[in-house]
Parts: sequence; C-alpha cells; structure tokens
Amino acid sequence: MKIALAQLNYHVGNFESNTNKIIDAINKAQNDGCDLIVFSELAVCGYPPLDLLEREEFIEQCLFYVEKIAAACNNIMAIVGCPSINPEPKGKKLFNSAFVLAEGKINSVHHKTLLPNYDVFDEYRYFQPNSEFNLVEYKGQKLAITICEDLWDEQPVFNSFAKSKLYKKSPMKELKQLNPDMVINIAASPFSYNQGQIRQQIISQKAAKNEIPFFYVNQIGANTELVFDGSSLAVNNRGEIIKQLHSFNEDIQYCELDEMTSDKAIQTNPKEKIELIHDALVLGVKDYFNKMGFKKATLGLSGGIDSAVTVVIAERALGAENVRVLLLPSKYSSDHSIKDAEDLANNLGIQYDIVPIKDIVEGFDNTLAPLFSGLNPDVTEENIQARIRGTLLMALSNKFGHILLNTSNKSEAAVGYGTLYGDMNGGLSVLGDVYKTDVFDLARFINKEREIIPINTIVKPPSAELRPDQKDSDSLPDYDVLDQVLFNYIEKNEHPQKIIEQGFDKEVVLKAVRLVNINEYKRFQTAPIIRVSSKAFGLGRRIPLVSKF
Repeated sequence: MKIALAQLNYHVGNFESNTNKIIDAINKAQNDGCDLIVFSELAVCGYPPLDLLEREEFIEQCLFYVEKIAAACNNIMAIVGCPSINPEPKGKKLFNSAFVLAEGKINSVHHKTLLPNYDVFDEYRYFQPNSEFNLVEYKGQKLAITICEDLWDEQPVFNSFAKSKLYKKSPMKELKQLNPDMVINIAASPFSYNQGQIRQQIISQKAAKNEIPFFYVNQIGANTELVFDGSSLAVNNRGEIIKQLHSFNEDIQYCELDEMTSDKAIQTNPKEKIELIHDALVLGVKDYFNKMGFKKATLGLSGGIDSAVTVVIAERALGAENVRVLLLPSKYSSDHSIKDAEDLANNLGIQYDIVPIKDIVEGFDNTLAPLFSGLNPDVTEENIQARIRGTLLMALSNKFGHILLNTSNKSEAAVGYGTLYGDMNGGLSVLGDVYKTDVFDLARFINKEREIIPINTIVKPPSAELRPDQKDSDSLPDYDVLDQVLFNYIEKNEHPQKIIEQGFDKEVVLKAVRLVNINEYKRFQTAPIIRVSSKAFGLGRRIPLVSKF
C-alpha cells in the first residue's frame, strides 16, 4: 500500500480554498499511484474554528464541502478531518471526526475520543466524545483511525501540581484489541519550542508499545495566536522514525507500507530552540497578514533590541517593500540609538521616517502644568511619551492601511513594563511570548551570517529611554535572573516558595510574582500574542482580573 501524508496550511472558514488544496493533493496522489492519502484534523474548516462551530450555516458548509471532496476520491481513499453531527438526542451537537472517503462517497466516519480542555484547547465546549471503536478495512489492511489527543492519554508533566494521566480511557488500548495493521492519527497540534520533541516521544512510544506502525499528519500554518509546525511523521512498529515531513512548510510525502517494517529508520536533526522560535514567528506574522487580507506592517524602531528583532521578523515574513517604520526620538533618546535604528532600516532596505516627539511632549507638559503644579515628574510623564509614540504610529497605520506590530517582549508583559495605549498598541504582538534573554538570542541568530542588527543594539544595556540615563536594571533584576523566575512561575506554575528554595533571592521572587499578578488587567487588553512556548499569555492562561490571590 502506498500512503500519502498531506501536510497543508488551512484557513479557518475558507472552505473553497481548503477544499481546493485537498482535492489538488488527492489528484496528485492518485496520479502518482497512491492508495491512501491522509489529511489533518478539521482540515475542511480549518483549526481552531472556536464558536463558529455553534453556527448552523458553518456546519452546513463543512458537510457540503466534505461531500465535494469525497466525489474526487475515485481510485484512492482519503482520510480528512471535519465536524460531524451527533444524531443522538442527548449530548453535544457535534463530533470532531475523521471522514473516510472512497469511491466518490463517504465510506465511514470516526470520532475523537479524548477532548482536551486545557491550555489553548476547549474542545469539550463543542464536541461529544467518542464511545465506539472500530477499524477500516482497505486493500487487505485494517486501519485504526485516531485524532490528535487520542494518543495523549499519558503525557509528560512539567510541575508537581499536574497529572500525567489526564483521561480514564485509552483509545489505543481499545483499538489494540481489534488487531489493527496500522494507526492513522490526524492532528492539529500547535507549536511550542519543545512540542516537537515531546510529540515524537509519545508517537514513538505508542508505536513500540503496540508494535504497530503509526502515520501522523499535522497541519502547518498560523491562525492568529496559534502556529502549527507540521513535522508529520511515519513511525515503524519499533518506534523508529521512517519519514518526517518538513517543519513550517506545506509538504506531501509518500510511504510504502513495506517500508514500515524495514530497517530504513532515519536520523532526525531537530532545530535548536531559537531557530524554531524564529521560524514560528516568521510564519505567524506571514499568515496573520495573508489570512486577514493585510499587506503592509509598521512599527516604531527605537534602536533597542525588541523593535530590532521585530522588524527583522516582519521583513522576512512580508518583504522589505511591505514594512515601513517610524523613528520617534525624544530628548532622552541617545544619538547612538537613532543611528542604530537608521543602520538597521538601511540594512533591511525598508522605508523609515524620523519624527521627533520633543515638541509634542513639551506641548503636553505645558497643557498639563496647571493640573500637575507642585508635583514632581514621575511615570506619568514617561507614559505620555509612550502614548504620543503610540498615537503617531496608529495615525500612520490608519492613513496608509498598515497594521501596527507590537514589540513588547514576554518579560515586560509579565511584570507590567508597558504603557496601555502607548507601546502596548498594535494589531499583533510578535515577541509577547519571547522572554528578553531569548530576544537577545534571536538577535544573535539573525546576525549569524552577517551583521543585520547593529552590534551596539545587542550589547548596550536595555533602556526605555524615557528619562535621563534610564536603564531597565534600575527597577528590575537582571533579565538572566528575572526570566528564570518568570519561567518557573508562569510555565512551570511553581509556588513562589519552591522558586526561592531553588536559590533565587526571596525579595526578587516575591517582587516578580507580585508584578505578574497585579498586571493581569494590562495583558487582558494587549494584542493577540504569537504563541511559541508551552504557556503563553492569552487563550492558554486565564486569570481573573479582580482576583486578590
């Protein structure tokens, strides 16, 4: 049996585009003599469709187009993800399903058993879990069909207050009793920089434990916050990887079933963490613009590390001709910062304009002087500068139809070092899930072949340049320390006392935790953040704004 693994980029709700991609792949696989082609989870409608699943006309379109895809399957069988309607009078309206298409029609439908409702997932909101298990017989082979989480009944845990076994039922245990010859898993597994390694481990362990070859097909592309890396796999009955599809790119590869019991295992060479983050961010920006119908981006280029990395990501995602930046120096901006920003813009070949804000700031100061009489300057005046810059950037965005990219990093977002309606403006947050130390590593990665980001931007002490000689370290611990504390508190969900017991200064830990907790209201109002870690701010971390905890 010749099997095609089709790893494609889908657009939520764009049924015509998704269907055309799927049918084109089916036609090519048929012409190349394939017997079976496998697509990813909810491929027909795109993943995640969220509350669109509650609209009757959306589901009608799903089912209309899956019939259209079935009509294209004449000399080939296809497995494609799509919602299906639960006919039972009780339970949720829908199943998350895999449709088996052959001979121009729907052959059978198989439903997802394990419905995740942690982190960014909320599938039990929409779907009824499967309770029946059966196989598909095709060309003398028995296929077990599973959907994404169905393989994750056991998974690694990263903090002490978590379970490795999230479900009482194991779909593979049920299916194994039916003696399948292979397992198909269609998935929509979002990227995080450690997800690929975990995913390989789980699939390989399942294949080896059950002594059955596994075919795993993930989607690629980005849908707002979520990035999907693909990295689809064919794994033999010993848990060895026989084939791996590309990361962050559409890819279709063929496997002969005979290869799955041979000694053709390949040695995978996983990318380093920073390269993975870089590639995910580029794809995240590119797809946000393409799928929303936008073309051009703008941002404020300060000469600092965050805006420097952001503008490079934007240029690589959209092209230099589609990026325009403003340099917005105040009286506190150093000459070197302005030159660094100009040099970077010239290195990238992007359009830039210098708009000094000194006179605008003085106008605000004079207007507010009667109200602030007798009071010393403080963070209020600093925030005014940030909001002036935000207003100018939004004016450029409105006038020319550009989308403003937010440049704040995760460390700043965590501790509230950002100004609402100022530097927190933007339609998309590029670095909001990247800690400051990783932003520096990204800059060094970008410069690995030649100096794109001026070296002074990388080596100078971080500063917002909102008051004389200001440095981030005036009010924050060094980022090397702060980021470790934040990682333990946010990603690992550790108790502050346990973080202190690891050797971190008590005052530093308690201050960082307090800042994280009191600034939830700011993060609630920020732009969508491209997710690259296992715990990003936004959909995957839901904290009450008025909590006193």
